[in-house]
Amino acid sequence: MGKPRSSDAPRNPDGHKGFMDIKEVAMIRKLKSGEYRLYSRKVDPKTHKRRNLGTFKSREAAEKHEREVQYFKRH
Repeated sequence: MGKPRSSDAPRNPDGHKGFMDIKEVAMIRKLKSGEYRLYSRKVDPKTHKRRNLGTFKSREAAEKHEREVQYFKRH
């Protein structure tokens, strides 16, 4: 049993070894006010910032909205 070999490393959806890219993860950040803000996954090339997709009272609400955004993008 020892260390796992590199072939046993987790793979992201693209099939590459290692951890998933940061763009694959929902951008939800906790604010000082205790609320959660959802940001776009991609950075705007003009402003070099992420777009604010909404502020929510709970993380669950932010995650639900992220799923709704992803559904809307594909349907």
